[in-house]
Amino acid sequence: MKTRRAGFIILSPGVLTTVFVISFLSVPISETSAAEYSRRPHAVVQQAAPGDARWTSGFWADRCETARTQIIPSMQRLMEGTTHTHFLRNFEIAAGLVEGSSRGASFNDGDFYKWMEAASATLATERNPDLEKRLDEIIAIIARAQRDDGYIHTKVLIKRLNGDTNALPFQDRRNFEMYNMGHLLTTASVHHRITGQTNLLSIARKSADFLYENFNHASPEAARSSVCPSHYMGMIDLYRATGEPRYLELAQRCFELRSQITDGGDDNQDRIPFEEQRVAMGHAVRANYLYAGAADLYMETGNRSLWNPLEPIWTNLVFRKMYITGGCGALYDGASPDGSKDQGTITKTHQAYGRNYQLPNTTAHSETCANIGNVLWNWRMFLATGQARYVDVAERALYNSVLSGVSLSGTNFFYTNPLRVTDPLPADLRWSRTRVPFVSSFCCPPNLARLLTQTSNYAYSISNDSIWLNLYGSSSFSTRLGDGNAVKLKQETEYPWNGRIRITVEESGENPFTVKLRVPGWVEDYSVHVNRHLIENPVTNDGYIELHRTWSTGDIVDLVLPMEVRLIEANPLVEETLNQLAVMRGPVVYCLESPDLPDDVGILDVSISEKEPILARFDSRMLGGVVILEGALYTKQPAKWENQLYREYRSSKGKTVKTRFIPYYAWGNRGPSEMSVWLPRF
Repeated sequence: MKTRRAGFIILSPGVLTTVFVISFLSVPISETSAAEYSRRPHAVVQQAAPGDARWTSGFWADRCETARTQIIPSMQRLMEGTTHTHFLRNFEIAAGLVEGSSRGASFNDGDFYKWMEAASATLATERNPDLEKRLDEIIAIIARAQRDDGYIHTKVLIKRLNGDTNALPFQDRRNFEMYNMGHLLTTASVHHRITGQTNLLSIARKSADFLYENFNHASPEAARSSVCPSHYMGMIDLYRATGEPRYLELAQRCFELRSQITDGGDDNQDRIPFEEQRVAMGHAVRANYLYAGAADLYMETGNRSLWNPLEPIWTNLVFRKMYITGGCGALYDGASPDGSKDQGTITKTHQAYGRNYQLPNTTAHSETCANIGNVLWNWRMFLATGQARYVDVAERALYNSVLSGVSLSGTNFFYTNPLRVTDPLPADLRWSRTRVPFVSSFCCPPNLARLLTQTSNYAYSISNDSIWLNLYGSSSFSTRLGDGNAVKLKQETEYPWNGRIRITVEESGENPFTVKLRVPGWVEDYSVHVNRHLIENPVTNDGYIELHRTWSTGDIVDLVLPMEVRLIEANPLVEETLNQLAVMRGPVVYCLESPDLPDDVGILDVSISEKEPILARFDSRMLGGVVILEGALYTKQPAKWENQLYREYRSSKGKTVKTRFIPYYAWGNRGPSEMSVWLPRF
């Protein structure tokens, strides 16, 4: 039996087996070049076009290869299947291709779009005809599921299809409709920029047009449907991809609406107007997405009422509420902030930013999505200002609390990222302390996949006559500056294991330009040479070395960032880490894991001394090849605390044991274990 609909021929009585795309309703778009796409009128720095930067070898190239060959294929099998829940199957049901009911979380649509974004991003550096074909088939299914007016949210569509006449858009504040459509807009923009196709972009435009009509004259109540606000970033992404001013107007309108809400709460950052907020509060993922969206909208409009809250909120987060790993959202459950005198207005919040300095280690929530949101927000803060401190925070999260969310194999994931794990745990916690292939809230794995596949987009950026080097790693970069100058650079380094970085000019053009090199905040001293000549007292601005000259092909810049092992202490107001130390080297946070201790010594039985040297050594056989830190710890006689909360102190003379520290992101890859980032000072 053949069925015709919207330009497709579907062959099958039940399950979609083959989709022949014979035509697609293409909405005219304002074609933009890569340079035009990257231009944000109120930004100091512009993002380079996708594909301009490529990791060539080393740390991030290896992670991207794992994403391409392991994470994305295994996730595709899971999300196209029905073993755990429904992702693609929900779209198939909504499209009328199979019968059934909606299954899974309300945000499963958005999580599937994230996987599509990650898959699309890999095509910027390596063609994959099979993947491209499958994406086209999936896009055809989504187009068939979408309502004629542009609305698309499979949970509502399936209920309606199954006879529930009460299933209407935006009836449930917690239905994640805007979140899902926001990720659709971002994914479609990425897919279009990389492939040049408009099939998914047309779906996104229909969805955005639906939102424009619904929110153009909406009440503030309508904005309360905007839980977990990915849609601000999505609307701006679509505006940049199409040049359609209505999508920018839509983002502005939605922001205006949220500030008029009178019955909001901290769980969605709408208890008080955004313009009045000055501290990081509420649900950490939703907060970081909101802050990123506000920064995006500011870069397009220059509206200072959007920018003014961001700096004090950032200061509150970075200096009072962020883990050493860049993790965000300390509390499983709490008020925002708990203990406040304003108990009449604050609300209970899941995965919350709590009080200042409230950073528990064993019960840390630190959801991977919140930490990814930290990267997204800080990247936009950097583009808006050109200040290296924001890249410092993004880099800290990337190397630590983001990367810890996935196993070295690429097939198992953390939802939360604790800084200490003991056996037994002090409480029965609801998220696993070992990585697993699937969790019921599957938002983090595809979010991590889309970020990993686009890390090269953060490595370099541009301004009128400058190239900014932000993240270090062996890579190539080709671009055309504002004056038309074509430039190509090659970067060679073993960063983050080694602080020696070499940049070779492979194409320079005729005009002078500036190479800007980020000096990370952890660096106390550095040296920079051009063609082996030391640059004395180089010009620096906002954390970047500025090298301005007329460059020639073959010119070489050598930057050396010494990587010493550093012992870190926390503000004494962080009660959980009082009189404790953590270990860092370069941007990498280290931890102690029980496989590196004698069998009769536990994580809670050791302490660290600043008098004992800790030496760095690269071990190619360890955890995929990492720098490990070797040193001695002091032990005490293990004591049993069963049915004891307090007891009289007794000095317990122990011994020293030689051990090693591993990068925090790699813990848990050798089976179940105890682990701690912080150790008592001896």
